[in-house]
Amino acid sequence: MIVIASDHAAVDLKAEIINHLEASGREIVDLGTTGPSSVDYPDFAHLLADRVKSGSATIGILICGTGIGMSMAANRHPGIRAALCHDAFTAEMARLHNDANVLCFGARVVGAGVALQIVDIFLKSTFEGDRHQRRVEKIEILNSPEE
Repeated sequence: MIVIASDHAAVDLKAEIINHLEASGREIVDLGTTGPSSVDYPDFAHLLADRVKSGSATIGILICGTGIGMSMAANRHPGIRAALCHDAFTAEMARLHNDANVLCFGARVVGAGVALQIVDIFLKSTFEGDRHQRRVEKIEILNSPEE
């Protein structure tokens, strides 16, 4: 299952992505927001990160104006590796080398066509493991409880 959320700046792009993913048979849960009224993006980033952390979703997609705020908020959660991607290459590398489980991008940065490419590449790419595994573990070490 894929969870998706946006702030008010990205509602229209989020709807296009949902339609695209549902047309390909993907199960999507939209966590909001649903309209153009101003909202606080961290609320949606935290909601989505909790879903991915709990295992009720395998992948998350967060969209705001730039993607920066969403990625910063989501990355505050242990076990979340939110990657801010601007193109297909960064989306692919985020999955292959960093085992990213949350994709972030900006509706004011990428157009609909590029956004759909980013989403498709992110979803079809899988973590390579090997030497990248120990690097991902070093990212997570700061999120481990102190002993």
